[in-house]
Amino acid sequence: AEYMGVSKVRDTPDMQRVGHSVRVANQARIAATCMQFRSYHPPAAPTKLDASNAAQLMGPVASPKEIWPEYNGDPQSGDPTRRAFNYFVLAGARFIGAASVRIIALQCLSQMLPAADVKALASLEVDYTNIDAGKTVCVKWRGKPTFVRHRTADEIASEDSVPLSELRDPQTDAQRFVNQEFAVCLGVCTHLGCVPIPGEGEFGGYFCPCHGSHYDKSGRIRIGPAPLNLEVPTHKFDGNTLIIG
Repeated sequence: AEYMGVSKVRDTPDMQRVGHSVRVANQARIAATCMQFRSYHPPAAPTKLDASNAAQLMGPVASPKEIWPEYNGDPQSGDPTRRAFNYFVLAGARFIGAASVRIIALQCLSQMLPAADVKALASLEVDYTNIDAGKTVCVKWRGKPTFVRHRTADEIASEDSVPLSELRDPQTDAQRFVNQEFAVCLGVCTHLGCVPIPGEGEFGGYFCPCHGSHYDKSGRIRIGPAPLNLEVPTHKFDGNTLIIG
């Protein structure tokens, strides 16, 4: 039969049996799938490992003896095969540390040492062969005037004959100078720090016109308000050179 141009196929017994078989097969597959879901059980949550389980898990891990045949059971002993290298590293680190401390200490000490210009002024060299007998020269040492007098034998004898009882600041001529032929004194009056005039005064030595202090040819105070003799700086002779300081 045809309806609206489309032919209608009539159900036959064979077709009904085929449809029934397909429906039964689909229902069987659905039932099997449901049974699988119903029989699924999720795995249990992990529990805390006990000592036996931990030993079983750690069992496959290699022991130190297997990795390091020289291991003697002491974890503090270290690897004997690398002991020389360890000693070398430790010694090198200590050496570098000590050297660093030494450099820092030297730098700190060098800051406290006098500068080169100060060292240059610490001593003064004078060629005394250019000083005639009976003459006095004035040089500058550490910023202070310094008198160097080349004395004659008569002047030395005259200074040696002065009794100590006449001196305000008792000193013999030999006690004051390394070489009595050359009298080395600072040209600073011991009263108020004025500069005395050499070759002047009642004793022919040094005279301070500011307050009238008279010194003899040895630089000893004889008259005036000055309390002490002229200061004698440290000096020595090296060949033809007088070294002051």
